[in-house]
Amino acid sequence: MHRLKCMLSLALSAVLGVSAQAQQGAPAPAWSVGGIEFSGLVDGYYSYNFNHPASRANQLRNFDLAGGQFDLSMAKLVMEHAPDPAGFRVDLGFGKAFDAIHGAEPGLSAFRNVQQAYISYKPKAGKGLQLDFGKHVTMAGAEVIETHSNWNYSRSLLFALAIPYYHMGLRASLPVGSNFTAGFHLVNGWNNVADNNSGKTVGVTGVLSAGPVTWSNNYYAGPEKPNSNKGWRHLYDTTLLLSHDKASTYFNFDYGAERNPAAPAAVWYGFAGAARFAVSQRVAVSPRLEWFNDRDGFATGVPQKLKEFTLTGEYKMAEGILSRVEFRRDWSDTRFFERGAGPGLHKSQNTVLVGFVAYFGPKR
Repeated sequence: MHRLKCMLSLALSAVLGVSAQAQQGAPAPAWSVGGIEFSGLVDGYYSYNFNHPASRANQLRNFDLAGGQFDLSMAKLVMEHAPDPAGFRVDLGFGKAFDAIHGAEPGLSAFRNVQQAYISYKPKAGKGLQLDFGKHVTMAGAEVIETHSNWNYSRSLLFALAIPYYHMGLRASLPVGSNFTAGFHLVNGWNNVADNNSGKTVGVTGVLSAGPVTWSNNYYAGPEKPNSNKGWRHLYDTTLLLSHDKASTYFNFDYGAERNPAAPAAVWYGFAGAARFAVSQRVAVSPRLEWFNDRDGFATGVPQKLKEFTLTGEYKMAEGILSRVEFRRDWSDTRFFERGAGPGLHKSQNTVLVGFVAYFGPKR
């Protein structure tokens, strides 16, 4: 059994129709050697920023940061063996996306090219129980790191600002009945392989699937301050996904709070809604709309309320090759965005992006 968040990712992938069977009516290639499955991708883009920032950076972005230039977001290779009862998964790669993912701990260069690396154990008498230990991506969020498994090319404000990317530690998942999977996590914290204090973060997750409806809930809590276990960070994340071959939608809500022993808590929260309309097996259109309140400047460094609208057009050029054209507008209630040589002088930012993703593997 895959990790809990993969249930949502696979549901999104099914809606995207990225499998070889959906496109060609034939079985996918057997990208495996001796029980080890291989998959991977190469993801690149060109982005044009209408603000013409001197830094050539798209603000509030994580994986499409470069403006006015061609850029490689990521290239990665995945090796995985499903637990029987023991298994493992290793995701290796490089690119600007890997730099963004590991920005919180730049000193650990040995892990900078490792997105995930964990061992799994699924006892035969465990009634579906699976234990994973190592570095793994978070369960929170409506989107995932891999572009082709999302509806839009750029990631949402909630994905980039409100939630962590990964954790280091133990996670457990267990099916409860035929429609619900429960999970428990005991990890070092947010985006850190090496813990920055002696405390640990606890996570509780749950995924309810019933026909076309998938409802995911995630809660993380623990101390995240360097060398201090006082003042816990809390995050609640929920996503409701309605899947259909022709038209699908999701709604995502996040609420976070950083408690401080001698000061008021820093709070951030927001919601996002997106849809995907399949015009044909190769063509799709996906709008997304968000509102995010960084009330105390915890995520962006400036107290502000942000909005974002994205419209993405998608064309499957061939089996395993996806192209997307995207318009996105971000705007704030304060002068935050860089324009020309002047930082923080504009309330909005408009970008146009063209991206290409080539991917392979048995589950594409």
